[in-house]
Amino acid sequence: MSEAIRKSGGWQATARILRKLGFSGRGLVIAVPTLWLLVFFLIPFRVVLKISVAEPMIARPPYSPLFERGADGGWSLNYTFGNYSYLWEDSLYIKAYWSSIKIAFFSTIFTLLIGYPMAYYIARSPEPKRSLLLLLIVLPFWTSFLLRVYAWIGILKTKGILNAILLKFGIISEPLIIMQTDVAVYIGIVYTYLPFMILPLYANLVKLDDSLLEASADLGANPITTFFKITLPLSLPGIIAGSMLVFIPAIGEFVIPALLGGPDTLMIGKVLWSEFFSNRDWPVASAVAIAMLVLLVIPIMLLRLAQSKQEEA
Repeated sequence: MSEAIRKSGGWQATARILRKLGFSGRGLVIAVPTLWLLVFFLIPFRVVLKISVAEPMIARPPYSPLFERGADGGWSLNYTFGNYSYLWEDSLYIKAYWSSIKIAFFSTIFTLLIGYPMAYYIARSPEPKRSLLLLLIVLPFWTSFLLRVYAWIGILKTKGILNAILLKFGIISEPLIIMQTDVAVYIGIVYTYLPFMILPLYANLVKLDDSLLEASADLGANPITTFFKITLPLSLPGIIAGSMLVFIPAIGEFVIPALLGGPDTLMIGKVLWSEFFSNRDWPVASAVAIAMLVLLVIPIMLLRLAQSKQEEA
């Protein structure tokens, strides 16, 4: 397909249009992701923001219009912030936010504790073995995400594979109840997002200068001291990048809590689903989504600002 587009001059036509709009050189390269964000983020965000300040209605769509034409032919702006204040009045949403942050935070910690040694081992491995290990990390992405989560149901249920193995070797006397608990949700999230932690860490650790480790050993530092004084600080950008890639999608996860969690597992993704499709309260659901976005974006922006200042210093 790309060859056909190239032959038809599609890329050249797009480039000419962007140049006419004032993009050239580096700006031409930046224009593509900028347009992508504009179409697939800013425009949907504007739609959700508009719905969040509307009133719920029994109609199609189930919310009031933002601009309404009066009998005199004039236009009036109808908006309300009651949907946002309702989030603070009902403890359900506060509990859902807190539970989502807690589960996403501890899932990120567990993913980091498991993924860091794996990334370090892959980065220190020789080249043929390294490629094979990276392939094994990426291999789960070749199968359906939903299928992989369903596989954990067969492993964790009362008569599943895990309990069968533990009972056979006499480690437990009765089956463990793991399904429909927070433990199952943690297992599902850590398993699903582990590659998102390993790959940024690997990309950072593989560029680590071995001469720094040799210099530390020559100065009399043991391997543990070398790790905490040199390796860990230098791998901090990879830790931050991997933690963001795990924490941000995990906080809004819906499929894993719905399949592996129980009725007591309250996450904001489940609340959004209920408000949109069960209660048909699109304005409140949109307010929940906007509040969650603000809750994520502000700390990330502050973190990036602190990183920029540190790099400049």
